[in-house]
Amino acid sequence: MKKLVVTDKDACKACLACEIACSEAFYKEFNPDYSCIHIEDKNGSVKTTVCIQCGKCMRECPEGAISQNAKGTYVIDKKKCVACGKCVEVCPMHVMVLKEGAANATKCIACGICAKACPMGILEVQDK
Repeated sequence: MKKLVVTDKDACKACLACEIACSEAFYKEFNPDYSCIHIEDKNGSVKTTVCIQCGKCMRECPEGAISQNAKGTYVIDKKKCVACGKCVEVCPMHVMVLKEGAANATKCIACGICAKACPMGILEVQDK
């Protein structure tokens, strides 16, 4: 299964380069709410949250718009998605995005854009 992995959770410096890269890739603007990776810094304790490719979004989608591709990554069919938000509601990692007014939701597809942007080199797309 192809998915994004945080290789060293303690090394994240909360620079947000990964969030910027992700939101700009999907929405052509930087907004942390539009990123499929989340960095939370609470008093110097940094938490990096990524999609674990669990498939809950697919099982909840009433339109059948989410499927698992040949590499095991869950992807959204933009033609089938009606932006109901059910997938966003059930995501245990809270990393699925539904921008207000958008035609469809977005999720991590393990593209690696965030990993390339990370100056600490702690994000990696792996086949597990």
